Amino acid sequence: MVTRLPEAGLERAGRLGPAIAVERRAVRCGRPSGGVMEDERSFSDICGGRLALQRRYYSPSCREFCLSCPRLSLRSLTAVTCTVWLAAYGLFTLCENSMILSAAIFITLLGLLGYLHFVKIDQETLLIIDSLGIQMTSSYASGKESTTFIEMDKVKDIVINEAIYMQKVIYYLCILLKDPVEPHGISQVVPVFQSAKPRLDCLIEVYRSCQEILAHQKATSTSP
Repeated sequence: MVTRLPEAGLERAGRLGPAIAVERRAVRCGRPSGGVMEDERSFSDICGGRLALQRRYYSPSCREFCLSCPRLSLRSLTAVTCTVWLAAYGLFTLCENSMILSAAIFITLLGLLGYLHFVKIDQETLLIIDSLGIQMTSSYASGKESTTFIEMDKVKDIVINEAIYMQKVIYYLCILLKDPVEPHGISQVVPVFQSAKPRLDCLIEVYRSCQEILAHQKATSTSP
């Protein structure tokens, strides 16, 4: 099922390096003389966890949304660590092989590092500039950042879709990309805020601002 606010469909495009540098320079140039308008609101994810949405308004044509995800739970980390070490200790009592305990410690540390570097995302950022494009950045708990850039001339629309997740209906924001072959078609759908999974009220806040940017971009491109 698809809930369209207005049309539906999209693509993932990865553009790093020079495109991002140009985009960030444009953000600085687009700031109003009075400074950046910034606010922060609290929302919830689909599981009830707390999310913080920080919105920055650089200009009528440039806005940034930073969604902070819940931090790593010390309780969950302790539970997993104790489970692994207790299992290893049980095997040690049966086999009396000290290598089992060493392997358990090594696997725990390696698993934690891998989780922080490849899985746990602390913040997701959406930067939209009507003259350049849309940049999505994921900041991992280890400090690593992953960035995707989509040129604005490839963007058809930004919509809110619905999907089935864990036996319930959830909503997600996505970018619809134009089909280069079919003028009115959609080539790919690019989901936004995949890790945070915010609820509909948070998505609507971002959606409305994105639609204002798209409307400004269309008005600028059609004006003589």
